Amino acid sequence: MNSETVPVGATTISPRSALLAEARRLPDGELIARVKALAEGERCATAVLIAHLSVLDERQLYLDQGCGSLYTYLTQVLHLSEHAAYGRIQAARAARRYPIILELLADGSVTLTTITLLAPELTADNYRDLLGAVRHKSRRQVEELIARLRPRPPARSLIRRLPAPVHGSPPAFAACSTSADPMLPSGTDFSEGEPPSVNGASPRLLPPEQSPLAASSSALSLPVPSSPPAAPSVGPPGSASRTTVTPLSERYYRVQFTAGPHTHAKLRAAQDLLRHQIPDGDVGKIVDRALTALLNDLAKQKFGASERPRGTDKARTPPPRPRYIPADVRRAVWLRDGGRCAYTAANGRRCTERGFLEFHHVVPVSAGGTATIENIQLRCRAHNRYESEVLPGRPERPPEEATPS
Repeated sequence: MNSETVPVGATTISPRSALLAEARRLPDGELIARVKALAEGERCATAVLIAHLSVLDERQLYLDQGCGSLYTYLTQVLHLSEHAAYGRIQAARAARRYPIILELLADGSVTLTTITLLAPELTADNYRDLLGAVRHKSRRQVEELIARLRPRPPARSLIRRLPAPVHGSPPAFAACSTSADPMLPSGTDFSEGEPPSVNGASPRLLPPEQSPLAASSSALSLPVPSSPPAAPSVGPPGSASRTTVTPLSERYYRVQFTAGPHTHAKLRAAQDLLRHQIPDGDVGKIVDRALTALLNDLAKQKFGASERPRGTDKARTPPPRPRYIPADVRRAVWLRDGGRCAYTAANGRRCTERGFLEFHHVVPVSAGGTATIENIQLRCRAHNRYESEVLPGRPERPPEEATPS
């Protein structure tokens, strides 16, 4: 075989340029269409693979291939990663019991991760309802559904000392606790005792008993970033610090993280200072109070939230400095846009980002745009740059000439 070529299925391609050159020749619209078609093809191929693995497992054909298990066959013969092998085995065995899983995988309604999490919960009585409930749901939402189906008791608060990862470095401490409202889905408020919502509603005001800013309609609840949760296991001593959030039931989560000696000392000091209000020193309650105070401070700093906000009439008057955005304008824009990027594509899809948000002038300052509520919208950093630097006057990218091999 030519050293410059590699086999891919039944074909042979050049690793140097063929695939990239083919993609680079496509104009923008065709490239997007091709990516969608390829993703659909990948989903269908995954469903077909799962079906074949199900039968291969049923017949135990891996034994004839010198492997003691399907897992060994997938990792050592097909060279899948351990994680990929485990997920495909779970899906293959679940699909053998409930073939509708193959259809859902093929049309993208569910993912292998979803099936891996849900497989142990499926029964002949509930599989249709459960599979319908997890369509197009994120991993976190599926984990929360499972926690409602099989609730576990709240975890007790504990702090234990970990060995130092490097010789001579300060020791770390592992803290584990629960709270009535940790890691809420984006857009929920931070009131105590209210079950988390999975509907992704717009940010609401902090309740009176929680917020010193509650007398003001501008006491903003900052949404939790929509990043995926950390891996469900804690790394060995010496590995990078991780934060683990695990749903235990509909109302409780276990939150586990590693802290340094200074954070540990602050936590102990907070426990001592709050003994009259939190006699048992519950870490979850202390963290909840600390986060509430932090969110109020952030609301003041970032969005001008205060107990005495300025009137909205002034908010609509352009300030003397065109690039300066008054606090009441920022506050009104944040509430109107729901703490989420307001960029909407030509196909009607609105961006879902809630992190790294910036205030964007719809009509640029250079074109006479002013800092009014009507002219300011929230943008994630990527879309703010896209509209400011890339989008204006941007023609469709022409196809590139073929790169000589």
